[in-house]
Amino acid sequence: MARISSDVEQLERLLLRRGLGLLAADRHRCSDCGRTPLEGELVHTYDGSRIVCELCRPQCSKQPLSSEIVRHSELGHTVRLVARAA
Repeated sequence: MARISSDVEQLERLLLRRGLGLLAADRHRCSDCGRTPLEGELVHTYDGSRIVCELCRPQCSKQPLSSEIVRHSELGHTVRLVARAA
């Protein structure tokens, strides 16, 4: 019984680590400070792929190529109410 419990705990840890790794790989980080910008915060793109957060922006001397608001990861995947046809 202890062996089964140990195997289950190892599986749980493996799945947790895998899930956290996928979440970390999917998010953007500031190139300067490494912080993950919050939803609603402006991020600025430099040199095509370098992302800088709003807090580090004053340290950059160049103008950004683009700026955008950080959106929730489920943007576009939410459930919307639709009027029912009669």
